[in-house]
Amino acid sequence: METFQHDLQHLFEQLGLDSDHTAIEHFLSSHCLVDGQTLVDAPFWNAAQRALIEQAVKEDADWAEQVDMLDALLRKP
Repeated sequence: METFQHDLQHLFEQLGLDSDHTAIEHFLSSHCLVDGQTLVDAPFWNAAQRALIEQAVKEDADWAEQVDMLDALLRKP
């Protein structure tokens, strides 16, 4: 039985990003998606990060919910 947590902090770890609360807040405040831009097409991802996001969405993987949350958090009103 898998016991790994699939939360935003762990998604940041999977993406190779700093994952403490302050680092996540900084990332969210310094990055955004523009209208019509998909999360996977954002210019701030490297190839490996883009692949992880794309796979999570395509396969509706365990990370899909957190990827959707990250997408929503990067859309500024």
